Amino acid sequence: MPILLILALAGFNATVAETEAPYLYVLGVAQDAGYPQAGCYQQHCMPGWTDPRLERGATAVALVDPKASKTYLFEATPHLPRQLYQLEQQAAGYTLSGVFLTHAHIGHYAGLMFFGHESMGASNVPVFAMPRMTDYLRSNGPWSQLVAYNNIVLQPLAHNKTETFASVGVTPFLVPHRDEFSETVGYSIRGPDKTAVFIPDINKWSIWDRDIAEVIKAVDYALLDATFFGAGELPGRDMSEIPHPLVTETMAALAHLGPEQRKKIWFIHMNHTNPLLNPQSNEALLVRTAGYNIAAESTRLDL
Repeated sequence: MPILLILALAGFNATVAETEAPYLYVLGVAQDAGYPQAGCYQQHCMPGWTDPRLERGATAVALVDPKASKTYLFEATPHLPRQLYQLEQQAAGYTLSGVFLTHAHIGHYAGLMFFGHESMGASNVPVFAMPRMTDYLRSNGPWSQLVAYNNIVLQPLAHNKTETFASVGVTPFLVPHRDEFSETVGYSIRGPDKTAVFIPDINKWSIWDRDIAEVIKAVDYALLDATFFGAGELPGRDMSEIPHPLVTETMAALAHLGPEQRKKIWFIHMNHTNPLLNPQSNEALLVRTAGYNIAAESTRLDL
């Protein structure tokens, strides 16, 4: 996996934003626990342990608005310190003006702890979340302490209601997932010229009340759940209990789309077992040959 080193380092060599147009900037692409995963000493994880520069952070995407000198995060991951550094390298001196959360699985909100007084001691960082997620953060420690100390300010969201920031609109929409502590949303992100959807976690496409192919046709970029590449990826585990759409299933469901539609898709949120984390793997070659993209740190998508 030597090319992973290049990808991992790419985020730290980016130049400060040079355009006035807003854009998305990928800060992490792995499943909640990152790569390599804690307790994994199998062959696929060992390169990450022997060379820490190959580590991949949990999925996070930044919205960068150069005209307003502001940034927004989608997800607060356990790798937040490194990802904030990546973002500072990309947009030095910009104000972090909000964090959008999708749901209450640990890789998507645990990074909020770094805003607390034991770490950054942040002041009034807006955290946008759906009603159940908002109640969860307000009612359970240690997150409630962040609210009490005004490290964060909770900003409730509503399904299909757009939040507008200068030239950018952000709209949450409910998706089916394992909702033990909160609901789960994806986001539509609309810029002056282009639109993206961000769906890092969802159950099978077939149980959603929307047609994923039609969603893709309506946008310019689709960052989609790619937790597992194929069946049998977790030996000894019942994968029906973690029913993400397999990459092979997503590709099959979208095979009827033409090349112009397929190239909108960026697979993201890859488990440590997913061979797409290795850009040189046969599976990664298959995905790219079929006309799809695999998100990597420092991927930039202009809006």
